[in-house]
Amino acid sequence: MMHSGDLPETIPIFPLPGALLLPRARLPLHIFEPRYLAMLDDALKTSTRLIGMVQPCEGPKGCGCEPGRLQKIGCAGRLTGFSETEDGRYMVTLTGISRFRIQESVEGFTPYRRVKPCWKGFDRDLGQPEHDKGFNRERFMPKLCRYFEAQGLSTDWDSLEEADDELLINSLSMLCPFEVEDKQALLEAPSLETRRETLVTLIEFALRSGEDGEERLQ
Repeated sequence: MMHSGDLPETIPIFPLPGALLLPRARLPLHIFEPRYLAMLDDALKTSTRLIGMVQPCEGPKGCGCEPGRLQKIGCAGRLTGFSETEDGRYMVTLTGISRFRIQESVEGFTPYRRVKPCWKGFDRDLGQPEHDKGFNRERFMPKLCRYFEAQGLSTDWDSLEEADDELLINSLSMLCPFEVEDKQALLEAPSLETRRETLVTLIEFALRSGEDGEERLQ
């Protein structure tokens, strides 16, 4: 487990729309662009092996995005899995460590972007897994099943049923095909309970939208 004192003052960032990383969750990535191959090489040389996942800001001007139109809040992940293909691409796994707020960009000669992160306000990310006492699985799982059917998605339902609260909610937040701004809302949720509430709202909205579309077609 990483402690707050171990978190670096500067991290490289990987802006990727729709790619959500959450604390204690795992995100597989396929890296092939030269600048991000260089980023991985450099990250592997550090003691923390941290890379910040940040979504590009797609909102209107004046939405509060950082210069370069990045969202203000991202999540840093530690490189915990790494393999190289014969043609020089990297298959990596990031394990979420802590969210951060971008303070400023770091100028330099690297082909990728670096920032100074502020780790304050995200102390619970470094703690033990969260639990959601208000989570009603009996009501949630049938709704999730309808959503997966509507989206043409498949999954291992037995594994979902057995997963603990945090693993289930965070995995669905990362994997479901929500819009970029919706993914950002899930990332910024201050607790597991509020993330679950946001997740349920997004699923219900998608189901209602699908039903409205079917009615219009009839």
